[in-house]
Amino acid sequence: MKEKLKKGDLVRLKSGGPKMTVYNFDSYGNVNVTWFDNNNDQKYSDFIPEILEMVEC
Repeated sequence: MKEKLKKGDLVRLKSGGPKMTVYNFDSYGNVNVTWFDNNNDQKYSDFIPEILEMVEC
């Protein structure tokens, strides 16, 4: 990912999926994200930045 991510950015996996909000970065360089699934349950995960892309609102 060439863009520098910051908290509050919207991202998506390059392979597709829901829009996710960046909320933190861990000490290993992973991006911590949150999103809501189809049941409106909040989910959390972390990904390496290379598999994420920025998305528009």
